[in-house]
Amino acid sequence: MSEQQATEQQIRKALAAAEPIILAPGPKEPPTQIPPVPNDVWDLPGGTAWVYHAEGSHQLTRPVILADGFNMGPSNLDMLWQGLDWEQYAFLSELRRRGRDVIIVGFHERSAAIQQNAKAVIQAINQACKMRVGNHRLAVGGFSMGGLVTRYALTKMEHERIDHETGLYFSYDTPHRGAWIPIGLQAFAHYSRELNSGFSDQINSDAARQLLAWHIEEWDGKPRMDELREKLLAELERMGNWPAIPMKIGVANGVGTGQGNGIKPGDHTVEGKGLTILGTHLYAQRSGDNQLVAKLRLVTPPPAKEVRTDDLPEFDGAPGGTLEGFGILADKLNEQPPILGLKTNALIRHHSFVPSVSAVAIRDVTTNDDLYINIDRLEPGTSELDEFRLASHNEPHTLMTEELGGWIVEHIGNLG
Repeated sequence: MSEQQATEQQIRKALAAAEPIILAPGPKEPPTQIPPVPNDVWDLPGGTAWVYHAEGSHQLTRPVILADGFNMGPSNLDMLWQGLDWEQYAFLSELRRRGRDVIIVGFHERSAAIQQNAKAVIQAINQACKMRVGNHRLAVGGFSMGGLVTRYALTKMEHERIDHETGLYFSYDTPHRGAWIPIGLQAFAHYSRELNSGFSDQINSDAARQLLAWHIEEWDGKPRMDELREKLLAELERMGNWPAIPMKIGVANGVGTGQGNGIKPGDHTVEGKGLTILGTHLYAQRSGDNQLVAKLRLVTPPPAKEVRTDDLPEFDGAPGGTLEGFGILADKLNEQPPILGLKTNALIRHHSFVPSVSAVAIRDVTTNDDLYINIDRLEPGTSELDEFRLASHNEPHTLMTEELGGWIVEHIGNLG
């Protein structure tokens, strides 16, 4: 059979039943190991805490609270262990080996608003303080969105004069000044919504609206800062923006030299090859007016719809933690049977997701000058963090490395 034999009705039915396209960092394959059994499990409002005592300990003495990041659906403990311990650097095991209790906070819905998931973190902090033996101060932080959730939680507790007993706050490639999903990818998500809403639902989730520096809610929408992000930033500002009591540190999966990841403005990133998607093209972001970032066609007859932007910086190639957004899109479409005509080539698989300047809270992400600035030449005091560390290479978002994870472990150790 050839792909010409698939009818429009068959294509629509197959896409409606398909797994949704979800943009997410981390391992693509299921874990091959089983996580250790937690010493305790706490039910939290909108979440769960998995508690692991330090090696050789039978009680909570030096708690480190780690919050999960953005995705769709509930947190997955197996995947958390795979990402944080079973790849390049055994972050969780090293903390426990050094006498730290690890409390992993997961969420029932990772795409919920940051304020909502902060309730789980606040409860976890209160529970840790209550159950801790001794008076060692907590370390509290998170990965990607988890760093924003914990930042919000600690700031809110201080604003409400609740003692969080935390000596160190840390973030791991957290988009403090905003994250980036290419407008062409966002447009494809919404353009395909009638066939399968999963991709669009992710882009339009509360958390995505809060994280993204530029967002569109319809395929032909005008990129802007979403109202939910504006409200979150205003709320943080009203409460003091950052926790004042703990030392604040952070790391970035991008470099500090200003060197980009090799993607050039206008690069052809995705090309639809099958009959059903022929005419679809995505391009890396260019600055300037009326810049073509996508041509979209899916099932419907030609011509493809064009998506253009005005006055956006050249995000895709910026130094920072990367996400295989273009690659994930092509891979998911290529999982479909050839008869459906969805064959797609990812000419470039990745793009900048959390720019370095955002992860170390040193510049906004609204101009090329800020995105590509040489952070290494700036005064460290211009960051909102007390100390920070950048990667030696632009690498995948939240990749756990000894370079970055080991640096955080050393700072946690300095708590005593």
